[in-house]
Amino acid sequence: MIKKKIPAAPSIRRLPSYLHLIRQAQSDGFEFISATTIANELVLEPIQVRKDLAMTGITGKPKRGYSVIKLITAIEHFLGWDSVKNAILIGAGNLGTALTGYQEFVKHGLVFVAAFDNNEEKIGTIIHNVPVYSFDDLKTKLKRLNVSIAVLTVPSSQAQAITDKLVEAGIKAIWNFTNIKLKVPENVVVQRDDLTSGYALLSFVLGKAD
Repeated sequence: MIKKKIPAAPSIRRLPSYLHLIRQAQSDGFEFISATTIANELVLEPIQVRKDLAMTGITGKPKRGYSVIKLITAIEHFLGWDSVKNAILIGAGNLGTALTGYQEFVKHGLVFVAAFDNNEEKIGTIIHNVPVYSFDDLKTKLKRLNVSIAVLTVPSSQAQAITDKLVEAGIKAIWNFTNIKLKVPENVVVQRDDLTSGYALLSFVLGKAD
């Protein structure tokens, strides 16, 4: 059992940054934007930006660049941000609660429809308009929720066992915020974001600067 890899992951990770700049250009009244402009803002090479944007199927115009409106549409469609994806939260702690309240997810089509926890004090409550259910009810609830993604914010010691139950219940995409590498079937995609890794880099750089 191995984790399914996401193709062209570095390029895909850059697209939201491009989109932010392009939206800013739109709000500033620009009709076109060049790969060079995007590259200069993000300290990248223009050829890399062009290659990344080419994945979306859009082409620019010589000496003018890309139509801002068409580029926004192309990136959003490529990322699947122009369609709604229902998500469930597994682990209604501090991090999970913060994620359900992050409104940028809604703007990009990610909607939390339920949360699951094994803490009796949280079961039956509502966090940011998201009802919290017992994890024991997972299979029953999933049958009617039409869920695409499970967001995992449980203690690492529980992550694999809960992941096994998610896969058994039919979940095909897991956003893993724990610090362990999950073992899943090849038809399940896992994206791992360990917050301590980012902090480790900052802490290291600060230590070297002292």
